Amino acid sequence: MTFQEEIGRRRTFAIISHPDAGKTTLTEKLLLYGGAIHVAGAVKSNKIRKTATSDWMEIEKQRGISVATSVMGFEYTPTLQTTSGRQPTTYKINILDTPGHQDFAEDTFRTLTAVDSVIIVIDAAKGVETQTRRLMQVCRMRKTPVMVFINKMDRESKDPFDLLDEIERELGISVTPLSWPINSGQRFKGVYNIFQQTLDLYTPDKTHVTESIRYNDLNDPQIDEHIGKEDGQKLRQDLEIITEVYPQFASKNDSSLTSNSDSGLTSYLNGDLAPVFFGSALNTFGVKELLECFVQIAPAPRPVQTNERLVAPEEQQFTGFVFKIHANMDPNHRSCIAFVKICSGKFERNVYYQHIRLNQKMRFSAPTAFMAQKKETVDEAFAGDIVGLPDTGNFKIGDTLTSGEILHFKGLPSFSPEMFKYIENADPMKQKQLDKGINQLMDEGVAQLFINQATGRKLIGTVGQLQFEVIQYRLEHEYNAKCRWETLPMYKACWIESDNDAELENFKKRKYQYMAKDKEGRDVFLADSGYVLSMAQEDFKHIKFHFTSEF
Repeated sequence: MTFQEEIGRRRTFAIISHPDAGKTTLTEKLLLYGGAIHVAGAVKSNKIRKTATSDWMEIEKQRGISVATSVMGFEYTPTLQTTSGRQPTTYKINILDTPGHQDFAEDTFRTLTAVDSVIIVIDAAKGVETQTRRLMQVCRMRKTPVMVFINKMDRESKDPFDLLDEIERELGISVTPLSWPINSGQRFKGVYNIFQQTLDLYTPDKTHVTESIRYNDLNDPQIDEHIGKEDGQKLRQDLEIITEVYPQFASKNDSSLTSNSDSGLTSYLNGDLAPVFFGSALNTFGVKELLECFVQIAPAPRPVQTNERLVAPEEQQFTGFVFKIHANMDPNHRSCIAFVKICSGKFERNVYYQHIRLNQKMRFSAPTAFMAQKKETVDEAFAGDIVGLPDTGNFKIGDTLTSGEILHFKGLPSFSPEMFKYIENADPMKQKQLDKGINQLMDEGVAQLFINQATGRKLIGTVGQLQFEVIQYRLEHEYNAKCRWETLPMYKACWIESDNDAELENFKKRKYQYMAKDKEGRDVFLADSGYVLSMAQEDFKHIKFHFTSEF
């Protein structure tokens, strides 16, 4: 296989949604189809003993929520033959399962910088929720192609046309359904696959892949026998409306592509149109149709912008950036792994690469590919892949690795925290473990560490309360260190800079008790109320106040 073909068969995407819409369950079923696992686990269930593959941390298993992004890769060959009769390509799929809870939104925002497309999961009963809106704004900002999977059709849900209207209205993106449900809840009979023009009848099975019954002609009288005359009639009427109202869509490999359907594909790749699928991830239904369509229409690795220039994936020279660091993936080894998204070229084991920030050459003898927590050593990886590099404190989020060229990838900021607590050691005998734990977790980007200039105390800033609980739990279970919290009522932390050194010094003297330094040693102003912040901005006109760390 040529270098170009290797890159062209890669699909790297994230699954995002509001908590509890079914992201991790969908990930699990995609892995099941990819043959990466043979029995799917459940996020929370009394009957199914196996937990979800992507929720491997102990706290995730206990609470039934994802608290960190996990990376999984597998190969997949579409089983449905293309209309052009060509041999189907085997695709290399990299899935990033993200946390839905808004307290971990920063981890999810960073993950979105490392993917080429996104699948949004929406609960059929609840429709579009707050966190989905927020994440969609990031996708729109980056022009990321989006697909929508409307989940939980086996429960009572909203009318499908109402759901499509709500997605268009709330998320500000045009939609086109590529599958259509036949009823919902107790009366859910299955979905008609508009993309492949086949009918899939619903048979629930939570842990294994179930077969579908296929029809190619909508007017086949056998359809009425299977789903009932009334539902058959309604399906034909609905599909007529869909053909009239929504843009047409066809696969890249489809020889019958019209200019209208071609523009549907182009609109999707430009991030203006979202194809919509219906199904039930828990019952392994509608997932295969989503995956088959996804590998055909989703974009291969796309060019990435750096401060210096645009990097194309087909370039021969290797470039990549660190978008996530995770400590203690293997509790026996206390190791840190840096996740690197390869943006161009080919990464090879035991080859020297330039670490731009440290300005030194580094080589990696054990780069790994992931299946959540399980990992295997890889000899080579191509643009679009995500590799894990053993980290002994050399990497920070946003670091660039190249074959030698000096480049700086952008778009990995830290956001201004809104909740602050002083962290205190609850066990004086474990100070060293606590310090190591705090430093590693902060490098991971779980929260942000500030040192108060007046007192020298360590202050942790987060977006939400749940992050404090995760930090406390992980310090105790991974580092054997206990901590306690002391709440500090603060409004916001903002990074400050100025060209006027005298005014900056004056500001730091006047606000001495509210000044802190972040991990990089930059000045941070801790405002205890919105009023204090706006007064400071008025009084000190030459000082810039930044609410993200990237300025």
